[in-house]
Amino acid sequence: MPKFSISAAGSRPCTLVVCRGCCCGDPGKNPGTDHARQLERLRTAAAESGGRLAVRTTDCLGPCGQANVIVVQPSARARQRGARAAWLGWILDDDATDDILTWADQGGPGVAEPPATLALQMIPPPSEARKRAR
Repeated sequence: MPKFSISAAGSRPCTLVVCRGCCCGDPGKNPGTDHARQLERLRTAAAESGGRLAVRTTDCLGPCGQANVIVVQPSARARQRGARAAWLGWILDDDATDDILTWADQGGPGVAEPPATLALQMIPPPSEARKRAR
């Protein structure tokens, strides 16, 4: 019988959820962005973080007009203290990617304040945007 290791819920690190659906990561929509390099940089940072950062990709998150979208999810401990995910749009250059990695390295939502430059790229989650449009 195989052995499984299940970690405690409190050990989930800050996680970057990278949209790679219909528009995010599409060189036709944003031809000046090296989408593959961006994802590789994020994955390399996670691999070198000693377990403090995780990266996963997902299909379309919804706000296609704001591609590339990355959701910065707080660690389990930060979420227990009330932290919520931060949605970021227009993550198209190295500076924005660097800012996200810096914030995540400092602990992410609920642990560290985001760099001021990311405030301009914060977007509402799709459900909140729909509520405001009604």
